[in-house]
Amino acid sequence: MPKTLKELAEHVGGTVLGDGSILISGIAGIDEAREGEITFLSNLRYVKKVKETKASALIATQEVEGFARPILISKNPYLAYAKIVRIFHEEVRPAPGIDERAIIGRGVTIGKDCSVSPFVFIGEGAEIGDRVTVYPFVFIGDGVKVGDDALIHAGCSIRERCIIGKRVIIHCGAVIGSDGFGFARDEKAYYKIPQVGIVQIDDDVEIGANAAIDRAALGRTWIKRGVKIDNLVHIAHNVMIGEDTILVAQVGISGSTEIGNNVSLAGQVGVIGHLKIGDNAMVGAKSGVAADVGAGKVVSGIPAYDHRDWLKTSMTLPKLSEIRKQVHRLLKEVDELKAELKNWSKR
Repeated sequence: MPKTLKELAEHVGGTVLGDGSILISGIAGIDEAREGEITFLSNLRYVKKVKETKASALIATQEVEGFARPILISKNPYLAYAKIVRIFHEEVRPAPGIDERAIIGRGVTIGKDCSVSPFVFIGEGAEIGDRVTVYPFVFIGDGVKVGDDALIHAGCSIRERCIIGKRVIIHCGAVIGSDGFGFARDEKAYYKIPQVGIVQIDDDVEIGANAAIDRAALGRTWIKRGVKIDNLVHIAHNVMIGEDTILVAQVGISGSTEIGNNVSLAGQVGVIGHLKIGDNAMVGAKSGVAADVGAGKVVSGIPAYDHRDWLKTSMTLPKLSEIRKQVHRLLKEVDELKAELKNWSKR
């Protein structure tokens, strides 16, 4: 249903510059937007495209030169965009009900208005909260607890006794509670250490496709409230992830590492075990973290160190070949000067 620009502004806590009565029927990117749609400008690199867009309105932080149509002024255009998308693209979940082809174990409790799809397996004693959606081929082990409004996409596995909080979203193929990688050396062989702990996922966490979160050897692997985990992330046993931390694709975190609140680990970051990364720290893409990172620090590289120093090093690397030639030339000149001085001293 179309909304006036004023209604959209009120929804996102913004104001309107221009005609707030115009009707908006959808939202699209700057290049794709058509008349009747709203677009957004969250990065000044795209300000030139604003002049070319066909959108009827724009979300921006201020008036934009070259855009004569109404503007929804917002302190955070990207956040406003996210909220407006939900207006025009409401989430659709399957109708409540338990499909007769689902396998439900003994002693399972399932809350009201849940949707359990065909070929779901729910083990003995599991507890499923209200309004939970479980898509096909999901495995939920014995004694698992799933909080209200959780959304579990197709092909996920949640192993025995793990705890899933409220409003958690788990995308296709994720595995929660697989055994941690623990082995004791027995002369030439390895003896498997039983992994008898659990994984605890707190409220409002989102877990990407094919992510793997290992159960603790003892105790719990703990993902705290609001954490966002991208696809193909691996979190080892007994790791603790603080609130509102973000882990981008292909991050790997070794066992017993503690990560603080509001931390950002960019794509393909690797963290060795038993470390501490402080609140609000940031780690650049492809970095290898081999030592503790203090609160608020920004690091990059292998091994990771201060990001500004890493930038300087990165600028130097392409010049190393030429620097090497210069050093060899200087060393040769020094040797020649030494030889001349030696000959001169003999005179």
